[in-house]
Amino acid sequence: MKKYITLLMIVLLAVAGFIAYDKAAKILPFYEQLTQPHVGTEVDLQRVEQKDAHYVGSAKCKECHKKNYEHWSHSQHPKMIQDIKKDPSVVVADFLKLPADADFKLEDAVYTVGSKFKQRFMMRKDRDGKEDYILGNYQWNVQTQKWQHFKPWKYWYKGAYPHDNHALPTSRACDGCHFTGFMSREKRVETGISCEACHGPASEHVKEPKSKVYLASLSDPVRQNEVCLQCHMRNRDIRLRDHNLSTIAGDARDYPFGYEAGKSLAKYKLVAPFKGVETKEFYANGMGKKNRTQGNEFVHSMMGKHGITCINCHSPHTLEPTAQHNTGNKLCMKCHTFGSPIGPHQGSLEAHTHHKANSKGSLCVECHMPKVGRHTGKSPLTVRTHLFGFVTPDETLKYNMPKETNACFACHNTANNKRSMKTLQSDLEKWGMVSWDKR
Repeated sequence: MKKYITLLMIVLLAVAGFIAYDKAAKILPFYEQLTQPHVGTEVDLQRVEQKDAHYVGSAKCKECHKKNYEHWSHSQHPKMIQDIKKDPSVVVADFLKLPADADFKLEDAVYTVGSKFKQRFMMRKDRDGKEDYILGNYQWNVQTQKWQHFKPWKYWYKGAYPHDNHALPTSRACDGCHFTGFMSREKRVETGISCEACHGPASEHVKEPKSKVYLASLSDPVRQNEVCLQCHMRNRDIRLRDHNLSTIAGDARDYPFGYEAGKSLAKYKLVAPFKGVETKEFYANGMGKKNRTQGNEFVHSMMGKHGITCINCHSPHTLEPTAQHNTGNKLCMKCHTFGSPIGPHQGSLEAHTHHKANSKGSLCVECHMPKVGRHTGKSPLTVRTHLFGFVTPDETLKYNMPKETNACFACHNTANNKRSMKTLQSDLEKWGMVSWDKR
């Protein structure tokens, strides 16, 4: 009898173990990453051989890393700054519609800035005997296909520069993130965001391949994200920790001046403040109103706190998936499983969302990453939040957010499918999807 009981116990334990394994199997490949000890944000992780290295440009990288180079070259990163003289086709703006009071013409422009959502134009204007540029007073809104006024001095540093775009050099506002090499060396080694913006200067690696460059994927997960957060996190000049804006007038930087991949970003970047109240950059619940707030949101998200990194979701070279190209629920379900420890805790997609499986209401990003931000004040909502939490209609109203930013209202706002915020909130409560933390 004891043998039968023992055998039964073994079978039951094996079945229980199999079920537990099946529920947790997807996250097992990430176990080492998620449990990796944190080294702290103040530690310098830059490789020793890179300390005295210099930037060489992506053409050198291509010689050995052809596949990665090919993927990167078709992404948006190298297209952030483009030389108009080398390739006039990079201009997407319609200069036949340029307003009469514009302070530039197409022939004046040297570089374009952006092309996917908006496009700005850089004109040469040296400063203190050094190569420098200014931005035109109009920008082309790709989404609306219209020109609109642009005042580059109106951001957090508006007290540090005259309110005149001719007096704000791009070397202080833009070039650190948009030209590879400029952030730390003040040299425009390459237009756009190229290999060394994320891997650091590679001259020693080119001379001797055994001399490695920085690979973020091998770092503490918290630190992995810094190569992205150097630009995809709104900031203030680090000197404002100890100085007033007036003391750095004419030199305030809108990027972490001095930072290179692997160094401690915390020593070069002062994060844009969020104090639980609405600002020009954030809603009162911490969601970003603008582009380039992904990092500000992500570090406060459940995913960020548990060790998930940018490159767990985005290919570091192709950047996919992007706001315009995602893979439906496939990406999210790479880790999440119905009934698993990290959810969804329901047994099926329809039980989780209360929407048909093939509907927009059952797409992960529509509920957990709704469009809440704009690329300009006159742009449509296209920037998806990276907080990943679900915001109820009541919360949307509580935080004084536009109704269009609410995941439920964004869908239920058409002539044939219009529902009020009150009704949408009531639906959630009937479904049992609102608990005391959401009331």
